[in-house]
Amino acid sequence: MKSSAHGAISLAVGLAAVVVAPPPIPAVAAVALAVAVGVGIDFDHFLLARYNTGHWGAAVRCLRDPRIVFLDQDAIFEAGDVGSLNRLLTHVLIGGVAVPLAYVWDPYVGALVAASLYAHLLADLVAAARTSVVVERSSLDAERSADGGHSERDPPR
Repeated sequence: MKSSAHGAISLAVGLAAVVVAPPPIPAVAAVALAVAVGVGIDFDHFLLARYNTGHWGAAVRCLRDPRIVFLDQDAIFEAGDVGSLNRLLTHVLIGGVAVPLAYVWDPYVGALVAASLYAHLLADLVAAARTSVVVERSSLDAERSADGGHSERDPPR
């Protein structure tokens, strides 16, 4: 999902939050926080790409040509650099740390961070469900063992 879509969703979360419950911080700051959290969590993609590829190619591309961050996000990562499930897992891990820390600082801010991250994760899950195909490894293993260790996807011998 593109940052602009996450930004719009996070903006809606922030605006809804300040309407539903008056924030202890300026309303503009609360909305800005929701947007920053909802878009900023995607920086973990660079760490995942580094872990998966062994190099900082995606980050270097963005530093060399910052326009792609805003105008051509599809050019940032190569196919397979990040991984859908890994991305979702790191989002959950980050949220599991960020939300309690924010809550300890201020319960309203913690709830706002939780709502923004929840909306981001839900949007990612919906997008993944619409575009991804998930195959369990066990079904692939069963398929290979049934035909003597070969799959119809394997090249003929």
